Amino acid sequence: MTRTEAHSGQPPRRPAYLVLGMHRSGTSAATQLLALAGAHLPGHVMAGDEHNEKGYFEPWRIAVFNDARLRAGGGAWDDPFAHPYRPLAEPDEADWRARAAALFAEEYGDAPIPLLKDPRVSVLAPLWRPVLEAAGFELRVVIPVRHPLAVAGSLARRDGFPIAKSVLLWTSYMLAAEAGSRGLPRAFVDYDALLADWRPQVARIEAAHGAPLPDLSAKAAAEIDAFLSPELRHNAGSGDLAGVAEWGADAQAVLDWCKAAATGSAPDAQPLEAATQRLSELRARIGDLVSPLSRALDQTRADLADARRLHAFQMQEREIQMAEALDGLLARR
Repeated sequence: MTRTEAHSGQPPRRPAYLVLGMHRSGTSAATQLLALAGAHLPGHVMAGDEHNEKGYFEPWRIAVFNDARLRAGGGAWDDPFAHPYRPLAEPDEADWRARAAALFAEEYGDAPIPLLKDPRVSVLAPLWRPVLEAAGFELRVVIPVRHPLAVAGSLARRDGFPIAKSVLLWTSYMLAAEAGSRGLPRAFVDYDALLADWRPQVARIEAAHGAPLPDLSAKAAAEIDAFLSPELRHNAGSGDLAGVAEWGADAQAVLDWCKAAATGSAPDAQPLEAATQRLSELRARIGDLVSPLSRALDQTRADLADARRLHAFQMQEREIQMAEALDGLLARR
């Protein structure tokens, strides 16, 4: 309890962990580490697939909500110009905040230490951060750092994205994660270092947050050892960014800053400010071409996913009806 809380009579704030950063950057690995060490995952977790067999550890209902909010703002999760955040006109923005608060409460209930991981929260931090702070949470942030070319390789395999798009998208997400977490206890964590030896990285997280992980027991440590295997490293974690279209130098500057932050230093923010300015200039030039297309494609993906879920439900209902009909026939024999 802080001195202010003690004098005000207010109860101490509950800690809540946020894992921010780019898709395919190690956010799932960091999230499972925190979960094994005592933080609490949501009620409905996105299942693993061929691209992430060990699981995504993110709330699929919140991910769907975040996708809808990004589309409402004219973009999508893979729109590099979704950052900086563009609030909607009131009362629409207030409605989204209320929906976010209600959804979080449904997913986490009275969990003592909630753990929220969805990379989209990085670009939606101006929406989620005040919602969670108003709910009385003390936010602790973890931001995995992975080389953008490794991320690009992963996105090329999963989504067919060209390298230039993925590097630009990585830069946008990392700038958003940094900007959205300023003033909060936060730790940048090198993904390759996490896989090589997670214990020093956990020590850095605890030092940055000023608090130990909730329950890092010997049993939890053994489970983390088993989980953080070399199998999680599917793509090389290095490469030359200089040849990546016109954006390589800015991506390198942001990577250098994040790598320095991951060692515990406090690098000058000027490279981030310069990259943010360049991103803004690029959005002014081509954003009106890119963002509507990203939004339309994302809406198509969402509609297709809804159609697949409806089809699966209808097939399940039909199987039940057929089984009941068969049981009736057999009963009359």
